[in-house]
Amino acid sequence: MIRARRRRFLGVLVVAAVLGGAGCAASRVPPSNPPVFAGSSASSTPSTTSVAPTVDASPATPSTAVSPAVPSVGASSTPAVATVPGATPIGVRAPVVDHGPRTGNKVALTFDADMTDAMLANLRAGRVTSYANLRILDLLEREQVPATFFLTGKWVRRYPDVTRRIAGNPRFELANHTYGHAAFTRDCYDLPSQPVGELRDDVAKTFEVIKPYGGRQTRYFRFPGLCHDAAALDALAPLGVTVVDGDVVSGDPFAKAWRPLVRAVLDHARPGSVVIMHVTEANATMTDEALPHILAGLRERGLTPAPLSEVLGG
Repeated sequence: MIRARRRRFLGVLVVAAVLGGAGCAASRVPPSNPPVFAGSSASSTPSTTSVAPTVDASPATPSTAVSPAVPSVGASSTPAVATVPGATPIGVRAPVVDHGPRTGNKVALTFDADMTDAMLANLRAGRVTSYANLRILDLLEREQVPATFFLTGKWVRRYPDVTRRIAGNPRFELANHTYGHAAFTRDCYDLPSQPVGELRDDVAKTFEVIKPYGGRQTRYFRFPGLCHDAAALDALAPLGVTVVDGDVVSGDPFAKAWRPLVRAVLDHARPGSVVIMHVTEANATMTDEALPHILAGLRERGLTPAPLSEVLGG
């Protein structure tokens, strides 16, 4: 059901990417090393993000918060820093996870913050007001709900104040979603593409952009469009990361109504689930309307949002 839903929804993103928004794809070769957690899916989910104002295109200003140590970008078998969530042994193919253990009652709410050059052009031309949905942050903060944000480097540079707000919340985790939301496999639903040989430096650069903000930083990484193959996973080996796809696709990019998003999440959420949503306001305008109903529905089902690191078992 999840895979079929992903495939149907990805068709929408093919058009969206052409218009200068998001994109997705589903090609993926299972890693030779088994994932650390169960659930390696064979399909993908669209990534499109939006958030409200704060149009600051200057480089990120470091915060005073202390960020956790992260592994150096070396090509040895030196183990990654185990205290950082998502850190894996350097030199080993990046593991891929879809969800955590199917026990307990925790689920992870994850929000992608996409930003492509086309999206930046939309902002400069005034075709779009914002790709940062502050109403989502308002609700999560007001209800004290934990969440994990997969940030692109270009989004962070465009919205440093919003990034600082995310990093300053002890219930929020920060993760990596590439620098400019480019695809690293062929035919990834019309996303802009980069050679897989540039993946390592792209992801390392994004970690460096996020690092000065401090907060609860992780070594979790999500591919744009969830498009990855063996070569892409191998390219991440020097970085000591865990690739996180997800098992519950909200379908929020370019949705025209909020009720289908609520059904998509509540029909499939289970203990250990990783829910994929977006914080990119102009490309996911219904997410903030759906979120209160999603939270209420999870409570009714006895499910509790938790940071991704807790859902995946630390």
